[in-house]
Amino acid sequence: MDDEGIHDTIKRLVDEEHAIWSGGASSDEDRARLRELNASLDQCWDLLRQREALREAGANPDAARSRPTDDVESYLQ
Repeated sequence: MDDEGIHDTIKRLVDEEHAIWSGGASSDEDRARLRELNASLDQCWDLLRQREALREAGANPDAARSRPTDDVESYLQ
C-alpha cells in the first residue's frame, strides 16, 4: 500500500472512531471496536513511519510491511 492508500485508511478508521464516540460508545461492542480501531491506526502510523525511514535511507519504501498488532502496541512512546 502506498502513502496515499495508508492515509485513506487512516481517514476511514478515524471517521468510524468519531462515529462511535458521537454515539456514546456505551456498549461492550463499541468499546471492543474502539480497541480494534486504535490497534489498526497504530499499525497504519507505524507503516507510514517505516516508509519514511526507508525513503530517507535511500531504500524502496514499498519494502515496508505492516507489523503485528502485538509488536506495534508494545512500542514505547
